[in-house]
Amino acid sequence: MTTAPATLPTAVPEPVEKGNSLWHDAWLRLSKNKLAVFGMGALAIITLACLFGPLISHYGYEEQNLELGATAPSGAHWLGTDTLGRDLLVRLLSGGRISLAVGLAATFVALTIGVVYGAVAGYFGGKLDAVMMRSVDIMYSMPFPIFVILLMVLFGRNIILLFVAIGAVEWLTMARIVRGQVMSIKKMEFIEAARSLGLGRRRIIFRHILPNVLGPIIVYTTLTIPGVMLLEAFLSFLGLGVQPPMSSWGVLIKDGAEKMEEFPWLLIFPGTMFSLTLFSLNFLGDGLRDALDVRSSKD
Repeated sequence: MTTAPATLPTAVPEPVEKGNSLWHDAWLRLSKNKLAVFGMGALAIITLACLFGPLISHYGYEEQNLELGATAPSGAHWLGTDTLGRDLLVRLLSGGRISLAVGLAATFVALTIGVVYGAVAGYFGGKLDAVMMRSVDIMYSMPFPIFVILLMVLFGRNIILLFVAIGAVEWLTMARIVRGQVMSIKKMEFIEAARSLGLGRRRIIFRHILPNVLGPIIVYTTLTIPGVMLLEAFLSFLGLGVQPPMSSWGVLIKDGAEKMEEFPWLLIFPGTMFSLTLFSLNFLGDGLRDALDVRSSKD
């Protein structure tokens, strides 16, 4: 009598734990940072208010009522009116469009120039790097506001030139940051492997190196926007910002500072909105810096 061979128990594969990507871990760390979350929320509210607020208002940003003049906040005008009888809330939200646009557009110009310039200098090194970075040092020695003023005086005052002029002087620090990151990454093994496979320099820079320096680039970008907005406000104080009847937060603060003793609300509300935006951007930038730090421990 034959017995059937004993069957061995089949091994049940253990469930594979799904790992999180670096960006997912960074988002988790960022979401636990209360100040960064506050900054994101405040920026979202301010941006939406500036975009859609003037569209639903009963007043235009340039609509004047000289008989009304400067009045304190009331039910008809929540933030009061300026000396020409224009609704301050509408002008504040319309000015926010200009200030935020200047911050974003000029930062984009600085980001584009700085990233490409720093990546090329850091990757090629040698004499090319020396010449490019000495040029950056020379430009650093120039007084930036005066350089912007000269550009605007030579080529005229318009909102597009304001974007380009500010962005053209804000890329230097970005170039240095990217150069340092590229110089450290280009010596790693995966870059050497890409070279051994015969990949071109352009592809190595833009497909393999720059994606690995996105963290510092994103962080510095969020910290550049407040600096750009402050520079625009400074130019507005000098009368080189946006031209009437358009307004920006810098223009409103300038006008309010001239009449702060008689009509304090003309300075309080624009100054508060401007400060809140700058604080929010800095909170978000600090949160992103901590969240994108690869040395942070996983939660």
